[in-house]
Amino acid sequence: MSTKNYTITVFTEDHAGLLSRVVGIFNRRNINISSLTTSQSSDPTIHRFTIVVNVIEEMVIKLIAQLDKQVDVLKAFYYNDSEIVHQEIALYKVPFKVFSNGNIVEQVIRKHNARVLLIEPEFVVIEKTGHEDETEALLMDLKQFGIYEFVRSGRVAIVKPMEVLNNYLATQGTSSE
Repeated sequence: MSTKNYTITVFTEDHAGLLSRVVGIFNRRNINISSLTTSQSSDPTIHRFTIVVNVIEEMVIKLIAQLDKQVDVLKAFYYNDSEIVHQEIALYKVPFKVFSNGNIVEQVIRKHNARVLLIEPEFVVIEKTGHEDETEALLMDLKQFGIYEFVRSGRVAIVKPMEVLNNYLATQGTSSE
């Protein structure tokens, strides 16, 4: 069996220490987390973890079962990339002086559908939203001009069908609204 990327969403109560317990499940199985983001869900009382791992499906099924056993976890789900819409955001800090070389950097920014967020006397901050390969491609193109800093967020994802949590809560006699 070959590995592939799976996006796991974990819906929880918002309690201190829960992040380390969730990450501990992956650590115990020696599974690397490619991306991890947390936020409020569509229900302000429910917290959402979005975790990306590269494993075989059998392993992700075991992870979901283990996550579901945690006291403060309401429910965990997993998806392949075709079942979700996902994005990341990346910020690039480049030297201001590279903009004095004509419009080459501007063409690179336009080619990648990025935008300038901040212009300072010593640097410019550029923002790119997209998939990891898209943010990485802009990074590679900007490296020739010099990069002071680069940061990329973790994946944020929405499931293509209706949010499964709402359906799950409805079957449990609980409403998230």
